[in-house]
Amino acid sequence: MSRSAHPAGPRHADVLPEGHYSAPAADLNVLDEKVWSRTVTRDADGALTVGGIAVARLAEEFGTPAYFLDESDFRARCRAWADAFGPDADVFYAGKAFLSRAVVRWLKEEGLNLDVCSGGELTTALDAGMPAERIAFHGNNKTAAEIERAVEAGVGRIVLDSFQEIVRVAHIAQRHGVRQRVQIRVTVGVEAHTHEFIATAHEDQKFGIALADGQAAEAVRRALALDGLELIGVHSHIGSQIFDMAGFEVSARRVVQLLAEIRDEHGVELPEIDLGGGLGIAYTSDDDPREPHEIAKALSDIVTRECESAKLRTPRISVEPGRAIVGPTAFTLYEVGTIKPLEGLRTYVSVDGGMSDNIRTALYDAEYSVALVSRTSDAEPMLVRVVGKHCESGDIVVKDAFLPADLAPGDLIAVPATGAYCRSMASNYNHALRPPVVAVRDGEARVIVRRETEEDLLRLDVG
Repeated sequence: MSRSAHPAGPRHADVLPEGHYSAPAADLNVLDEKVWSRTVTRDADGALTVGGIAVARLAEEFGTPAYFLDESDFRARCRAWADAFGPDADVFYAGKAFLSRAVVRWLKEEGLNLDVCSGGELTTALDAGMPAERIAFHGNNKTAAEIERAVEAGVGRIVLDSFQEIVRVAHIAQRHGVRQRVQIRVTVGVEAHTHEFIATAHEDQKFGIALADGQAAEAVRRALALDGLELIGVHSHIGSQIFDMAGFEVSARRVVQLLAEIRDEHGVELPEIDLGGGLGIAYTSDDDPREPHEIAKALSDIVTRECESAKLRTPRISVEPGRAIVGPTAFTLYEVGTIKPLEGLRTYVSVDGGMSDNIRTALYDAEYSVALVSRTSDAEPMLVRVVGKHCESGDIVVKDAFLPADLAPGDLIAVPATGAYCRSMASNYNHALRPPVVAVRDGEARVIVRRETEEDLLRLDVG
């Protein structure tokens, strides 16, 4: 592997241009444990290992780019969430973050439930053996065919998102001779501190039924009046990548107020409340996520306090962590290609993937960390922008970070915390082939989602 030097861009913090980046770490060879999965370390030669396997071996066997998922870490995080909330609450893994049949089996074995939001996710869940009663079905525009499939399968709950859907689900359930368990998703007017495109609880957006103008109360009236529905609770989701619990406190207060109004009007105390997901993870050293037991205690305390104030029985709490479980458990491995230093600005480091395997930077202005992982280096740090190979100037993987100045084509670099929304949002832009997902555990690696091939692309092109 080449180690030849090249003209480098700016290296020292006192001459760096303005930008959204942290100062370089004292030692770029030291891995920040917050952003890497739990079995990641460096071996005696300085190469990164995961599950006891060096990245060079993984790259040789599976190629790059590729997602490597730490199965032990994934399972441990599932258990941590289940243990934190205990038997009197429900933890639904949000499948939209990343779903495969292997992941469904892990969830089932570790005692978690599953939240799906499309017919494809539902099919994957059922095919992999997730009991239907442990599945929740979300979505703002479920088709009649999707609802039919969910009702026929006997999913544990359907989260109603509109007045039309209340009638649609009731009609299909009645035709099948069942009472479908449902929750009503309400928008509570709380905007979490997050990117505007992933903040979901303010009124001006496509999800849920608003509390503010009485629509949620009317939705409850209609659901209670229909024989095909069994209304078990209300659902609220306030955003994504949230660290501050204050938003949950306001949301819980407003949802509990709705439960009290339902009791007073209908003489019914709904038994469940779902507070959604959106809990943040560490993408960079600046992020400081909470542990599951802290989140569980905070949410339980908030709901209990609000219910006591409203003289309500405390309902059963549900939560929906997706990113918080799978996000930290995977990294994306790339091979370095073209390196372009721009004097006085930064060095552009091109890799063999890009926005087709991680759209989040372009879509959300997301920030990531990156590290040289095929070796260590004593070279000075240089400011880099890691970019992909696609025909877009916005094809950025990591906006601004530091890598060693002797970085060379052929080196392997890795971006941690890419388990959530990277493979699930991957595309074939420029006819790129979507990377594989490889599960690594106890010295063994196996493909759980294979790499696409050119034959896959041509098979769909019937022209």
